[in-house]
Amino acid sequence: MTRKTVPDLLRMKADSQKIVMVTAYDYAMARLVDTAGVDMVLVGDSVGMVVQGHQDTLSVSVEDMIYHGRCVSRGLQQAHLTVDMPFMSYQVSPAQALENAGRLVREGRAQSVKLEGGRRSAAAISMIVEAGIPVVGHVGLTPQSVHAMGGFKVQGRGQEAADRIMQDALAVQDAGAFCVVLEMVPEDVAAGITEALEVPTIGIGAGVGCDGQVLVCNDLLGMDLSFHPRFVKRYAQLEETILEAMRDYAREVRSSAFPAPEHSFRRKSAAQLRRVY
Repeated sequence: MTRKTVPDLLRMKADSQKIVMVTAYDYAMARLVDTAGVDMVLVGDSVGMVVQGHQDTLSVSVEDMIYHGRCVSRGLQQAHLTVDMPFMSYQVSPAQALENAGRLVREGRAQSVKLEGGRRSAAAISMIVEAGIPVVGHVGLTPQSVHAMGGFKVQGRGQEAADRIMQDALAVQDAGAFCVVLEMVPEDVAAGITEALEVPTIGIGAGVGCDGQVLVCNDLLGMDLSFHPRFVKRYAQLEETILEAMRDYAREVRSSAFPAPEHSFRRKSAAQLRRVY
């Protein structure tokens, strides 16, 4: 099967087809989400929180993203692969941004890279795109700026703030990004940006008016039932299923119910051994 490309995704907006994006961080999950038919897979720097156990995304390195990108790429046959550029991998200079974006494509097997920020990231986006690397923008709540924003809070509630996000989205598009993630902005603001842009928007906590949606795989699968932000819908509660399975396994090991005869191997009989030799 052929992996989805940038022109494919641009056509989806033109044809009013919703784009389905989900995160994945390893081969096993990538294979499953690809088989389910998603359009885009994001190796997000959310790996720092979901996989590594940090409180934010700021500790994630380029090497981390390369490793997880390679793992995910092996599991995909049809979905487009986007890999996040982590904190301080593009903020120093456009040249630094291009070098690290190139590593994510060459070593991490990304088809496109994603970086946060609007007007402040426009020069970096432009240089990366000029080199032939597709870019996904990201405006609204930008998790790498969590300290400056005072936490993971909705952005763009006031008119002035909403106008800033609109200008950021337009700047990202003008710099050459083929897609823009809108995170945690009011739904009317996101709908207005979606209408104004020629490129697709992917919402997360941004309402139904976006051209597509993205969720973290662990969140939609209910892998951590203690974490339930407003914008997440759980399509399963796998934490309960996994805990039940693990407890059953532990109980059977301790009672010697597992392994049963059907899970064990036996030596060949004397007659069978004679036939072999």
